[in-house]
Amino acid sequence: MTLLALPGVYAPQADTALLAEALYEEPLFPGARVLDVGTGTGALALVAARRGADVTAIDISRRAVLTARLNARLARLPVRVLRGDLLTPVVGGAYDLILSNPPYVPARTATAPRRGAARAWDAGYDGRLLVRRICGEAPPLLRPGGALLMVHSALSDPDASLRELRAEGLKAAVVARRFIPFGPVLRERRGWLDAQGLIEDDETTEELVVIRAERPE
Repeated sequence: MTLLALPGVYAPQADTALLAEALYEEPLFPGARVLDVGTGTGALALVAARRGADVTAIDISRRAVLTARLNARLARLPVRVLRGDLLTPVVGGAYDLILSNPPYVPARTATAPRRGAARAWDAGYDGRLLVRRICGEAPPLLRPGGALLMVHSALSDPDASLRELRAEGLKAAVVARRFIPFGPVLRERRGWLDAQGLIEDDETTEELVVIRAERPE
């Protein structure tokens, strides 16, 4: 689908596409409650809404919230778009499916940017600043039989994500992988990533993974 993306809003890329493919594999029933965390343009929220789900989307960026609302209106799909910090706006809710394509790129700073385009990808020294929070905050919002689908880079330690989700009582596994060429951000950071031991000097591709974590019935 054609989507608007205001300046500074993360446009759908390979990670969005990989997560969308995993979403298509989910057996959503009409009216299933779906939450899209870090919605950006609203691409994933719209895929779920087209399948008849009751969709709520969240982003911390005002521009992303506006973009997602515009795209939902243009697509004539009912998506509720909230502004807030990850899952904070929906604490106490209950969902059948939670989607997330969070910032996950290892960065030279320990804290996330407060503004600017890099807020959509920079995620602390280990790339887990937001991923770690989702692993802890999403499980309590899942209904029995509900699932979390999250995409992030292999640079951000998928094994740690699996351990953290299993510690919350979920059944977790990597369900999709894809290698893609380094984009501009990773190309610019190659020297730093190599010095941190995150890549080899001759690496030119990044592995993306989709993790699926399900709350037992």
